Amino acid sequence: MLSQRALAYLNEVVRRGSLRRAAAHINVDASAISRQLKGLEEELGVMLCERHGSGMRATEAGRLLIQHYHTQRLSEEAVLSQLMAIQEMARGEVRIAVGEGFIADLIAAPLGAFMSRFAGINVEIRMAGVNEAMTLVKEMEVDLALLYAPPVDPHIHCHVETRQPLDLIVPPGHELSSLSHPATLSDIEQWPLALMDNPFGMRQMVNMVAHQERRYLDARLHTNSVAVLKNFVRSGIGVTFMPELTVADEISRGEIVALPMAYPVMSGARAQIVSLEGRQLTVAATTCVEHLRTGMRFFSADAPRLC
Repeated sequence: MLSQRALAYLNEVVRRGSLRRAAAHINVDASAISRQLKGLEEELGVMLCERHGSGMRATEAGRLLIQHYHTQRLSEEAVLSQLMAIQEMARGEVRIAVGEGFIADLIAAPLGAFMSRFAGINVEIRMAGVNEAMTLVKEMEVDLALLYAPPVDPHIHCHVETRQPLDLIVPPGHELSSLSHPATLSDIEQWPLALMDNPFGMRQMVNMVAHQERRYLDARLHTNSVAVLKNFVRSGIGVTFMPELTVADEISRGEIVALPMAYPVMSGARAQIVSLEGRQLTVAATTCVEHLRTGMRFFSADAPRLC
């Protein structure tokens, strides 16, 4: 077996250009390095270093051994990384901040499949609007957040992004469903309107459009609940705004109709999976991101009508 210490010393001597500089860098006596290199040369029967005007250089045999040393180091690091990953996947935790609009898609299958496959990983779900979710990420209270229409923030790193327009949703047979053009705020002003509260991405986007159009939205109902908005529309009381996938089940049952809006801000809305910029995620969290990317309809592709 080749001495790993001797190989490490050989690498340092060639890298630093001299025994003295190598000894100073690794805080080892130069004579100890010299003895190790001489022993390795005698064991192999070849010269490993030779002196040149610019310092010590490796011979062809020395270069071969240095290459072997680096290959071993990389292989060892890869094995240790895999062992750490196995240990972390066997027992870990992933904390996720989620807006209510994602819950049905998250719970439908992806979360259960992830927890079944990785039985040692606990998952913590915290309900939060977009502002609160971003704060939780930045304060490292959660590992990941699922965001709808978030503002740009240099402290937030986006792992996955899809286009999920904010649509007008109305009851089936509603007069607005016969519009021949994308809906405008003026089209809906005569109908009772329900809106999410201000901390949520959906509401912030509606506020942005209303400000651009110089229109005041007189909402009859304000809530922090997606379920309340759905029931408001389903019961025929009025209309509201929501991404298509949030009401996909209701649309398939014929309980709700989704109509496109005329504004680029709303048609260009994005859904994102994010974490803190510069923070290295655990193996469990990274695996969870990939699982949600492929398992959730919100993140596997753009909105259905765009596809």
